[in-house]
Amino acid sequence: MVRSQAVDAPVQILMLERNGWVPNNPRLPVLIYIKAIAVESADPAALFEKTFSANGWPPQWRYGVYAYHHYHTEGHEVLGIASGYARLMLGGPEGRVLEVSSGDVLLLPAGTGHCNVESSDDFLVVGAYPPGQRADICRQAPSQEQLANIEQLPFPDQDPVQGVHGAVSRYWT
Repeated sequence: MVRSQAVDAPVQILMLERNGWVPNNPRLPVLIYIKAIAVESADPAALFEKTFSANGWPPQWRYGVYAYHHYHTEGHEVLGIASGYARLMLGGPEGRVLEVSSGDVLLLPAGTGHCNVESSDDFLVVGAYPPGQRADICRQAPSQEQLANIEQLPFPDQDPVQGVHGAVSRYWT
């Protein structure tokens, strides 16, 4: 049996401005949950999947993070680091490098550039999106329509890690 091991982890926020062709999100910060999930099972990805599902974020994939800069305009994305470690660049080329490891969670608002700069061989991520949202892969400057979509994309009902009264309700207003 897999049981969720979500903990009341500290949350850091990171505001990113437009960076060249990467729009980032002008009003919503990246939320960084340090050691949000206690990884204590033979299938740590299942712990993230269970936590995200319980909070209304259906998990969509298990993989890594692409080694090229990209962003999404049709979905807010949560990344749960199930195993290994990585250096991820957020915000586009010449952006902010963030070191992540198993147990960490990143919540990227639509428009946030991200890229895997370096990772361990066992780096594994669980990705999820709010219902009805998806990860279009954008690798060039957004159109006016895409910028409008980023601006108008609905907020999720719940925080993917902390639920109804989590960081999303505090920082995404």
